[in-house]
Parts: sequence; structure tokens; C-alpha cells
Amino acid sequence: MIEITESAQQKLAEILGSREEEIVGLHVAIKGRGPTGFDHSMQFVLAGEEPEDAAITEAGELRIFVDQESVKDLRGASINFIPATGNFDIDNPNSPFAWDDPLAQQVQEVLTGQINPSVSQHGGWVTLLDVKDDVAYIELGGGCVGCGMVDVTLKQGVEVAIKATIPQIVSVVDSTDHASGKNPYYQQSKNDPHNQPAKGGQAPASPFS
Repeated sequence: MIEITESAQQKLAEILGSREEEIVGLHVAIKGRGPTGFDHSMQFVLAGEEPEDAAITEAGELRIFVDQESVKDLRGASINFIPATGNFDIDNPNSPFAWDDPLAQQVQEVLTGQINPSVSQHGGWVTLLDVKDDVAYIELGGGCVGCGMVDVTLKQGVEVAIKATIPQIVSVVDSTDHASGKNPYYQQSKNDPHNQPAKGGQAPASPFS
């Protein structure tokens, strides 16, 4: 299901040897999808905390717990370690823009064709995390994180565009941690109660900002 390259196995063995906790494997999942591909998650699994509903594959002495909802989109993927960056990388051959759920696929097409081209002008992007019970769960990235105009972007831009194209969607929920934003396109001044533009001399006119 998932391959772990020799360099990744060696680095994982090195990390495991330096940790005091009893680590029994890795939990791998897909958190979302953005314009550059899948947003992957990889975390160590401690003994006694093994996820019950995960698919399990073996990689040497390490078990890989794959989130059930991510199994299809992780088939053929490989985990590698890049010495130059000191980071692990997941090479995934699957398309991030193909959803099994027809409704989620429709939302993805709106994001890809309408919303992300506009948001990208301000260094941001919108990722679809999931669609459940006719609610679309999204995450904003780049310049949209921590942006003072996020409510305008969400309500007047993203949500309006999605609902206009797909009436079945009843709500759009922003799951972004905006407190983590380091370089928002538009932010509030600490000394002024009114919104102040972070750059460009004026607030962006587009709701996709």
C-alpha cells in the first residue's frame, strides 16, 4: 500500500532509537487537498494508542497505520527522507482533484476553476477538507491565514460561489487556524480600531483575498 524507502527507514530507526517512548508505528493520513497536491499527515503511534479503524501495512519492523478514509488516495505512495532538507516527503501518484463523493467533486471543481485562481492573486489558496451532510469543510492557506478580511472572503466569496453553483451545499465551514497566520494579505492595525491594509495602499476589492 505505502512504501518506505531505505533512507526513510534508516532515519526512522535513528529517531526511534533516540526516543524513550515505545513507538509502534506511523499513522499516515490525508488532511486535505490544495492547488499543489495532497496535504499529508504523518505521526508516530505510541504503544496503547493504536488507531482501531486504520488499515495496517508493514515496513520492516515498523507498522504503518493508514487512515481508512485515506486508503484509496494513498495507494502507491512512498515515504522518503530528504537529507538536504532534513524532512520526510510523501510521494503520492494519485490525483488530489478526484473525489469519490460526487458532491465533494463538484465543490472541488468550483475551488479549482473559480475560487483558487482569484485567491492566488493575493498569495492564498482554499483547500477542501471534506463534505459531510451537505456541509463543505474548507481550510485557507497562504495569505488568507490570519487575514482581517477572512469573513468577507468566506461569506461573500467562497460560500456564495459554492452555493450558487451547488445549491445542495447548505453551509461552508472554515476550519483554518487563523492564529497561526504569519503573513496575511490584509490585517488589522494594533493601533487603529479600523482595518488597515497590510500592503498595496488599500484593502483588496475582491472577496477572494
